Amino acid sequence: MGDTSIDIQKLTKRYPGSQTPALDKLTLHVQAGEVYGFLGANGAGKTTTIRLLLNFIQPTSGKASIMGKDVVADTVTVKKHVGYLSGEIALWPKVTGNEMFSYLGKLQSQVKTDYLAELIRRFEADPEKPIGELSKGNRQKIGIIQALMHQPDVLILDEPTSGLDPLMQEVFYSCVREAAQRGAAVFVSSHNLAEAQRMCDRVGIIKHGRLIHEQDIKDDEAFGVPVFRVVLKNEAAAKKLAAQSVTKVISQEGPVVTLQPKTSIATALKELSHYDIAGFTTQQLNLEDEFLEYYGDGA
Repeated sequence: MGDTSIDIQKLTKRYPGSQTPALDKLTLHVQAGEVYGFLGANGAGKTTTIRLLLNFIQPTSGKASIMGKDVVADTVTVKKHVGYLSGEIALWPKVTGNEMFSYLGKLQSQVKTDYLAELIRRFEADPEKPIGELSKGNRQKIGIIQALMHQPDVLILDEPTSGLDPLMQEVFYSCVREAAQRGAAVFVSSHNLAEAQRMCDRVGIIKHGRLIHEQDIKDDEAFGVPVFRVVLKNEAAAKKLAAQSVTKVISQEGPVVTLQPKTSIATALKELSHYDIAGFTTQQLNLEDEFLEYYGDGA
């Protein structure tokens, strides 16, 4: 990983008339060469964060910088470094993909035509048709290509695989990984947990405008530690098991306790041997378990 490409410090946004902030003192950092997944339910604050980073709206307090430049004071310079894909993509319906690429290329003045041609080929895009005549998935391809084509230092992507078929999703993941290997910082908003685990180095979970958890994915051994689903004879025994401190308890519902060893598997099994167990299964923890743990109130 390289230097910090995206630096967010206590970023807050309050909309007039709202009691609670849409974004509440968000602090996070994304390094050059890192793919950061920004996860949360609809309305959690993901798109507000992206709009603040791009200076489409201004913060109530706090600040953010991209490539060392303040996103408000140096907004023109910042945008030269950024490739952006909106979650609600709205492209000019009467122009073709090629016409749009040409126009945006003149604005950026750093598009490599051979790389653009490669992206069009890999995504099997149709840049000759007016954009308004394309299907949702094919419009999404045009949107992704315009974000990637100038090989920016920072990619900010809001729900980027929406409308793509599985084959094109794989092409997209490859392009993101190549961008990161080139040194780009990639900030991806998503509520697709499998996608984040497939693509990201690190994820942050946002809930009600607050960053409540960050998790390494690629190098974190937690995803290799098994999860035990233990069924006990009654709920009282389950509550007693859930109260102990030897294992990390993920959830307890009725007589069922889901937990994970804190130290060794042997230590966890020794603790479990003190209980009258009616059923026992094991599985690997995935990002969805982590996500549900932090969104456990059904938000």
